[in-house]
Amino acid sequence: MTAAAVALTVLFVAILLAGERLERMALRAPAKAAASAVFVAAGVLRYTNGHPYDAWLVLGLVLGAVGDVLLLIPRGFLAGLVVFLLGHAAYIVAFHTLLPVRSWPFGLLAPVVVVSGVIANRLWPHLGKLRWAVLGYVTVISIMVWGAAATAGAGHQAGWMRLAGAMLFYCSDLFVARDHFIKHRFQNRALGLPLYYAGQLILAFTVGISVS
Repeated sequence: MTAAAVALTVLFVAILLAGERLERMALRAPAKAAASAVFVAAGVLRYTNGHPYDAWLVLGLVLGAVGDVLLLIPRGFLAGLVVFLLGHAAYIVAFHTLLPVRSWPFGLLAPVVVVSGVIANRLWPHLGKLRWAVLGYVTVISIMVWGAAATAGAGHQAGWMRLAGAMLFYCSDLFVARDHFIKHRFQNRALGLPLYYAGQLILAFTVGISVS
């Protein structure tokens, strides 16, 4: 199942990137929906033990897929942003079920805050009416990365997979922000989309792993 999910993701992301390069919605839309369906299916099919972590993680995957579809719609960016924010919130709750938020070391938060602060400062002049929405999103995704780092540092099984998935998702959003707010160019999507789908797929693969 894992190998098949990886192979399908590579195929659909390649088609998606071709559609982005050629600016053909007929390629982009189905390929993006299919690639997102793969990480959702990967999580759902691994959902066997009923642990709260798995339920919240799968919810986050579903919300991510919904956000992907919304970003395909003209003027759907804000709605997509909100849905992705809710998806990150679901991931935060998932990590909380493994390690309560009160136990997350603030030392792990500091570097995330510094990087996110630099990014927010760079984006701020370009955000217009979306400034506070984007700032809220940056805050939530930063907390999500903090939670992933905390579970990894605590030695939870698959903790480093969670951190890798969260970091790839975080990095992919840098290219989304650059593409949407600073300079719309194919190179942003060529880097951001593979990072995003790799991150989501890695997170999906943490579903069903015994947690301790």
